[in-house]
Amino acid sequence: MTTADFITPPLDDPFLYGQIAAANSISDVYAMGGRPVSCLNLVSFPSNKLGPEILQGLVEGALSAITEAGAVLAGGHTIEDEEPKFGLAVTGFVHPERIWRNAGAQPGDALILTKPLGSGIIFNGNLKNMVSEKALQTCVENATMLNKSAAETAARFTVHAATDVTGFGLAGHAYEMAKGAGVTFEIEVDALPVLPEALQTYRKGMNTGVNPDNRALVEKYTRIEKSLPDWHAEILFDPQTNGGLLFALPEAEARAAVTALHDNGVAAATVIGAVKEPISNLHLLFH
Repeated sequence: MTTADFITPPLDDPFLYGQIAAANSISDVYAMGGRPVSCLNLVSFPSNKLGPEILQGLVEGALSAITEAGAVLAGGHTIEDEEPKFGLAVTGFVHPERIWRNAGAQPGDALILTKPLGSGIIFNGNLKNMVSEKALQTCVENATMLNKSAAETAARFTVHAATDVTGFGLAGHAYEMAKGAGVTFEIEVDALPVLPEALQTYRKGMNTGVNPDNRALVEKYTRIEKSLPDWHAEILFDPQTNGGLLFALPEAEARAAVTALHDNGVAAATVIGAVKEPISNLHLLFH
């Protein structure tokens, strides 16, 4: 399998930017049950504005994530651009009979999410000094954490479908999974893991530029039955950077899977809902 992804800077530190961008790119391989093997840097860089030490920091941060993943950095390509953009093309291996796809969820499955939501609003809020240093640090720790342990642990169970939750938010990626399988996902809002201060930042009136597009993408196929203030509902559409994995697996295996994930360092992993028979054209039901 081969995949590619890149992002704009979520924060100013070049090492952390490279680390987060690399982890985000590698996550696509983990979301398919694969093992990353080799990576190529994809770099857009304004050399007339930023010095070579910034580019060096980006690559060093990426290399740290690549090395942790057990892959190698084989080269890459750099172009001039007005705004930095950084990511990877990643090649990975998976047995063809064990590949996870984002379609395949079955009625009776449980839904497990492995990381908390809210990185979009935390990174955005940080630009306006609206979040604490502690909340930002927690966000960064989650964004730099590889989905390696989550994928390797889940592989011990019967995963029917999987995806990583990234730019389209939980609602967007869950919708894609549910639509692909022709089912309805029932998700418990109160069960969702959320980063510290993410909801408070939405409540203060902060948002991201992507939330409205993410909401528009799914609103025809989504019903929110739980009574939520508008600011609270925004967490469903929050764009994630290197967010968690979303698995559909038999309900009978869910408790053991969550325990195993916790035992292997995936502390936020939790059951967030269930897969149901299709309800008309409704693919997402939040309650």
